[in-house]
Amino acid sequence: MDTNILLENGTNELEVLEFMLDGNAYGINVAKIKEIINYQEVTLVPNAHPSIEGIFMPRDTMITAIDLKNCLQRGASVPGGLFIVTNFNKLDIAFHVDSVVGIHRVSWTEIIKPGTTVSTAEDGVSTGIIKIDGRLIIILDFEKIVSDINPETGLKMADLSELGERTRNNIPILIAEDSPLLNHLIVDSLKQAGYENLMHTENGQDAYDIICEYKEAGNVLDKVKCVITDIEMPLMDGHRLTKLIKDDERTKDIPVVIFSSLVNAEMKRKGEALGADAQLSKPEIGNLVKTVDKLVLGKE
Repeated sequence: MDTNILLENGTNELEVLEFMLDGNAYGINVAKIKEIINYQEVTLVPNAHPSIEGIFMPRDTMITAIDLKNCLQRGASVPGGLFIVTNFNKLDIAFHVDSVVGIHRVSWTEIIKPGTTVSTAEDGVSTGIIKIDGRLIIILDFEKIVSDINPETGLKMADLSELGERTRNNIPILIAEDSPLLNHLIVDSLKQAGYENLMHTENGQDAYDIICEYKEAGNVLDKVKCVITDIEMPLMDGHRLTKLIKDDERTKDIPVVIFSSLVNAEMKRKGEALGADAQLSKPEIGNLVKTVDKLVLGKE
């Protein structure tokens, strides 16, 4: 299946691949997918996590295969079906699924945030739910699934220890990140780095509402010195937020840092076209601080 579907920049849309697992419909952002291939025999890895089926090497690239059914506590997969080969956070990972249904183009405004009856914000593996033709498709949090298997793939908090002594400052920074855990970690990291005036929101729309309030008051450039945004968020994604900021004469000079698991070559081209000042993959929390230093303090 061709996953090379190009979306216009900043339209607040995404492509969701619907796939089946154990009779249930799930979704993944097409931007994470490299290819979809038939199941291949894998080599078992001794003492690996129970959700890791093994490894295989198509075209001389080693890929870890994850048993998604096991991750969702639905038993273990059997040979057959498909591998959805993904790339995010600079990792190539294949997820074993039963079948693929198709691709749906939707707006981020159509994605329903799961309630606490579905999952708690910290423990859940669903980032949203969409309704297509009367059925519900659960969009899975693949970053969390992978970091639960191997925490080393998450934010590299140890990088912050290399920053040394920091001077406290009151520079206002606006953060848009829908994951409560990542939002908390980004705020903690910036505070550890000396940034104390932080506004954090859970989606691009809430962040843009804050910017609009300051625009109306005429002091937006004093109240927002930098924006850090994820790409994948409900209501408004980070690309749309970047476009709105950079297309407005009153806000175009505000530095925008895209901090996302989706910073691959194609996404970098999109971010550059929208005017993003910097783009970083989520494990690079130390580089995030250094990038903010450069943009708001002029540090090299």
